[in-house]
Amino acid sequence: MTNKPFPVPGSRSGRCVLCPRMCGADRKKRPGTCGAGTEMEVSKIMLHHWEEPPVSGPDPTDKAHGSGAVFFTHCSLGCVYCQNGKISHEGASGTVYSPRRLAKEFIRLQASGAYNVNLVTPTHYADLLAETVKTARAHGLTVPVVWNTGGYERPETVEALTEAGTVDVWLTDFKYMDRDIALQYSFAGDYPERAMASLTRMVKGTGPCVFGEDGMMKRGVIIRHLVLPGRREDSAAVLRGIAKFVDVKSVRLSLMAQYTPDFLPPPAPDMPDPWQTIRRKVTTYEYEKVVEEAARLGFEGWTQERSSATKKFTPDF
Repeated sequence: MTNKPFPVPGSRSGRCVLCPRMCGADRKKRPGTCGAGTEMEVSKIMLHHWEEPPVSGPDPTDKAHGSGAVFFTHCSLGCVYCQNGKISHEGASGTVYSPRRLAKEFIRLQASGAYNVNLVTPTHYADLLAETVKTARAHGLTVPVVWNTGGYERPETVEALTEAGTVDVWLTDFKYMDRDIALQYSFAGDYPERAMASLTRMVKGTGPCVFGEDGMMKRGVIIRHLVLPGRREDSAAVLRGIAKFVDVKSVRLSLMAQYTPDFLPPPAPDMPDPWQTIRRKVTTYEYEKVVEEAARLGFEGWTQERSSATKKFTPDF
């Protein structure tokens, strides 16, 4: 944690409560549950072309532009199928950046053609990133800042980031509505209520989506949902839950078909496989039924081709 504590209720003791794990770690002495210490670790900084069109641009072959992605190491979730697992929870270390040094990278990304600065899995560094964004803006950063999150947030952290003016676009997952599924796949049984409470605050903070003349998103909330094999009923429950608490016309929905079992741990010899039900890709039928439910509820946004279910869209860490 920084010497000047981030204004999240409960954080002034110096023990980390940035995410819902509320582990209370003194990160000067030991890592938090997320694996992070006191300094920001970054795995990769790049122009990224495979986000939603109003984030990375409409043309994935346009190498002169893209989303200015900053991939952080460590994560407060532990999703067993994570495509970024090498840097999120397998112990891979990144390059250490101070807020001032990372702010310079934000400016460099803007100069290289980035439509935005896209902070990927950033919550465990929220305090330092509020300082980083403030510094970058003082030195000429004008593109939007995207908070690219798994959705497992403390509402208090969301509100603190909103009050600090750190985030322009929330690019947030909403993974599960069933607590047992959340516990099984992400070791976070409280995920549904945490994600919903945070989402409502994100929408309240940004208001309806705002797009520039070029179609790029300037402000608002994009909700991502990854359809998992055998879990289409929970996917439908996620969409109904969001529609109950959020004006669906004020947000955009990205329904993803890109799930691949390639990132699951291999089954242990002579042991029951806890991930057997998700060791396959999503069927066309499963995905289309979720798309139908999204349309029935009035969501607007994007769908994916099932050909996206491959490793090739994952950055090489």
